Amino acid sequence: MPLSAQDVREKFERFRILVVGRANAGKTTLLQKVCNTTEKPLVFDGKGKKIDADVVKSSVDRGYHDINNELVFQSNPGFVFHDSCGFEAGGVDEFKKMKQFVSERASTRKLNERIHAIWQVLHPNG
Repeated sequence: MPLSAQDVREKFERFRILVVGRANAGKTTLLQKVCNTTEKPLVFDGKGKKIDADVVKSSVDRGYHDINNELVFQSNPGFVFHDSCGFEAGGVDEFKKMKQFVSERASTRKLNERIHAIWQVLHPNG
């Protein structure tokens, strides 16, 4: 029998989603729509320590992200998003980092640290 949305919420404190796509494909905009907000996400490092938004703002604006950072919207704290660096044509290093991240998250025994879904965002102009 499939789990209901309520069952999933009770089983997982936080539902983790990796968002992949090229830089400026609209990943953050999509996440804001899904979370029904216009706010910027709070950013936490891999150990759960909040990162000053001003420190990461310039790199986020340019599409550079640390895939280990957690993005959380105050309107939906049950969702944790991980934003991959933009995948550009021939971006082998970015792909390797994403593959390693997924592999590490898939092998963890802690369910709340696993990636539960991967969304690929395609830019409307190709």
